Amino acid sequence: MALTRSYNETVRQDLRADPEFRRALLGEVLGCMAAGDIETGKSVLRKYIEGTVGFEAVTQALAVSSADSSAMLAQKTNPPINDLYRVTAYLQMLDSTALTVLGATV
Repeated sequence: MALTRSYNETVRQDLRADPEFRRALLGEVLGCMAAGDIETGKSVLRKYIEGTVGFEAVTQALAVSSADSSAMLAQKTNPPINDLYRVTAYLQMLDSTALTVLGATV
């Protein structure tokens, strides 16, 4: 029987190994937010952070407490959109990329 990896582990490995996958996933975050699907955007953003820099780096870069950064992306919270965009701007800077959202239906 073949060994299998969990979905989350597969995503983490792809994020670490493939810059195009990282950009596409981060673009998906921005697309979800632009379309008003903040919950999905936050979920994908959590996966992106877990698979790349980790929450501690985001906490330090944005000068917020660990509790605030965790709460910002928790499922049951409603953070200011400005906070979510600050996180995505930081992640774009780390990846030396600038993303645009095209074709989002709002």
